[in-house]
Amino acid sequence: MPEPGPPPRTALRASLAGAAVAALLTVAIVLGSRGLRDFDSALVPYAVATVFLAFGVAYRYTVWVSAPAARRLFRRGWASVLSWQNLRRAPTALPRLALTYLGFQKFLGARSHARWAAHQLVFWGCLLAAAITFPLTWGWFTFTAVGPDGPGYRMRLWGVAVLGFTYDSLLGWVLYHGLDLAAVMVVAGSGYFLWRRLHDRQATTGQRFGYDLVPLLALITVSVTGLLLTFSEILLHGGGYAFLSVLHMASVVLTLVYLPFGKFFHIVQRPAAVGMQLFKLVSRTDGEPFPCRNCGRPVDTAAYVANLRGTMRDLHLDFDAWAETCPRCKRVLRGSAYLTQVKRGFR
Repeated sequence: MPEPGPPPRTALRASLAGAAVAALLTVAIVLGSRGLRDFDSALVPYAVATVFLAFGVAYRYTVWVSAPAARRLFRRGWASVLSWQNLRRAPTALPRLALTYLGFQKFLGARSHARWAAHQLVFWGCLLAAAITFPLTWGWFTFTAVGPDGPGYRMRLWGVAVLGFTYDSLLGWVLYHGLDLAAVMVVAGSGYFLWRRLHDRQATTGQRFGYDLVPLLALITVSVTGLLLTFSEILLHGGGYAFLSVLHMASVVLTLVYLPFGKFFHIVQRPAAVGMQLFKLVSRTDGEPFPCRNCGRPVDTAAYVANLRGTMRDLHLDFDAWAETCPRCKRVLRGSAYLTQVKRGFR
């Protein structure tokens, strides 16, 4: 049964937000490529896909923050990030959380070191590929040959010369093979997750093909076809390059269009959670622990418990008072209710 869509007013607001972001990106492409003078017409499908990506991300993000729980998370997070009081209390907290929670995702290491390493490979590989591909696709970065005397090149950003290099230098090799390095990282990380999805009983239980396997297959397809382009150029002297370029372009375009509406959307959601982590950190540093109303053990800070109760009320959950109970007492109360209401007289 398909999931219900957003309410009409939310869908309209999300569509307007998506159209505005897509229009802004289109204007940025035209201006950044100096009126399309630096824009490569062969990359039009990639550029169009990024515009659709911008629309999809803005649309899905607007729908997401319209939900009561996400809206409270969003507001609390930004209030914590923009708070001058929080900055004075813990000036290094925000960059530290951004580095550990977003960059190195240390919370994954507590679950499995192998999963953490694979996630790092996928994350940094995709980030490197996006940092190279998007500006080139939009015509913001250009590389031009310098003079007739040697294999020198000059990199320009928005038409302004940034640096020069030769193809046989370390910088030239990294720039030329940057996408290959990113592809190897992504294949390694995605390959591990795909193997785990096929062999680990814990991962296979409840997994969905479209949500769990398609993203991994898409990343592997994009990376492998990109590596095959380099293989064709270097070892096959261009054999099959035209077919591989079309295959690679199709895989990239479909992946970019799919990104906002599948599992990849958590990439966009994750930064919003940093503000909430900051809120929890500051409240736990300065706030008094809130005692469990049943046993008196500390549950969390009063600010965090109040925020949780507010979220539950927004979701029309009439048992928000349970947020004031510690996990142990919740288990005891659930067990007692089971014995008295479900299995009466069971001992």
